[in-house]
Order: sequence, then structure tokens, then C-alpha cells
Amino acid sequence: MVPFDLSSNFWERPLFWVGLFFVTFPLNFLVYGLNDFTDGKADSLNPRKGNYLFGARFSKKQLAKVPRHIFFVMTPFLAFFAYVGGGELFILLLFMIVINIIYNYKPFRLKERPPFEILIQVGYVFTALFSILLNDLEMIPWQTLLYLSLFAFQAHIAGEIMDIEPDKLVGKKTTAVLIGRKNAKFLMLFLLLFEAYILKFWFDDWVLSGFLAVFSLWLILDIFVFFKDKPYTLRQMKIFGIAINVSAILSMIWVLYSGNLLHPNF
Repeated sequence: MVPFDLSSNFWERPLFWVGLFFVTFPLNFLVYGLNDFTDGKADSLNPRKGNYLFGARFSKKQLAKVPRHIFFVMTPFLAFFAYVGGGELFILLLFMIVINIIYNYKPFRLKERPPFEILIQVGYVFTALFSILLNDLEMIPWQTLLYLSLFAFQAHIAGEIMDIEPDKLVGKKTTAVLIGRKNAKFLMLFLLLFEAYILKFWFDDWVLSGFLAVFSLWLILDIFVFFKDKPYTLRQMKIFGIAINVSAILSMIWVLYSGNLLHPNF
């Protein structure tokens, strides 16, 4: 949604709705289906899995056909987008598929090669590039791409912090496991403050920067007062998950309404 301007009446274009559906289901199915398929052992020991909020917890037998289903779901869309968007859009989609393969599968399996499992989250930013190519929009500023990348890094670290215990049980290496819970929270805090700085001084966005500043204050209290190095309970993680999802939806609405991320001040 970031590349769109309300004045363009983008919702009147059928291609917009096709692209939105693709990102919402087929592409999400690729990303999280492969993640569940290759992380079945860790997920089976993860208390926060097995719900609509944090994702599935299936048996090996239940997951066996996931790659095949992904293939059948993705193929018609790849053909359609290659037809309407040409080779450039098709190559971008293939690149996004390759990113997911090297993230999940050996010999690369970057999800267990800290800090690359964080850096590769930049792949989420390619959904914005997909939207630009599909809808023939102007390229978004590099400042916006940087902010979106930092946001993806920070969101991934939050998940790693909650998964430290089950990841340790199966010997899964992540940045949070490697540096510890408290240091991972400090890393997340640094990214949050950097994002707030970018939003305030590069985009003059008081709303989003203010929200991230409040979130940063909460994280400081988390680190030094409330939780410190203790793991969260399942109930606490669910509360955090709901709060994060609600704030994400409100943020998307604000970004679309304000258009601030399309207009950096330098």
C-alpha cells in the first residue's frame, strides 16, 4: 500500500485488487507455508504456535503436501503477471521465490545463519516493488525503502525474542539465541529509535515517529523494569501479538492517508 496515493483512485483499477489478493494469499502462502514446512520440529515445541495469531503447528504428515499446494497456487498467478507485466515483473517474482528458498532450505538455510536471517527480511520490501511494477507507479524514494527495511528487521527480531526457548530446544541458531534476549532487545530498541528518527526528521511524520517513540519507551521499561531477561508468558505474547497487529493496521491506514512516506524532505 505504501506506493499508492489516494488522489490516484487506485481502488478503481482491477489490477490493484488482483495484486492485493496475490500478496494477501498466494504470496503469503509461499512465505509462511515454506516456513512452516521447514520449521515443523521447532514449531511443534513452540507454545505460541497453533493459532491464527502466530501461525500453524502441524504434524510432518499434515505438512507433506504444502510445497505441492504452493506450486499449484502460485503458478497461475506467475503466468498472469508475466502476461500483464512482462519479463521485468516475472523476474521480480522469481527473485522473491528464490529468496524464500535460500531462506528456508539447505545448503543455504539463511534462517539459521545469524545475522543473515535478519538481513534477508529486506525481501518483504520487494512487495512494494511488485506493486510499483504491476500498477505502473513511480519508484518510491530510497529513504522509504530504508525505513521499510529497518521495520522488517525490527519485526523479525521481535519474533526471534519470543522464540528463544523453542529454538534452543531444537538447536536452531538465530541472532536472538546467539546474543541473548536482553541484547536482542537492545538491538530492537536501536532499530526502533533509528526508525523514529527517520520518520521525524526525514519525513516530518509526527504520528508514526511518536508511536515508535512510545513503543521505544515501553521497550526500555521492558528491558530495565518489567521483564529484563525473563521470557514472556503465552498470555503476554498473545496480548503483544494482538497489539502489534492492531497497530500495524492503523499504521497502514495512516501511511495511505497521509502519504508522508512518499515525500521525504531531502
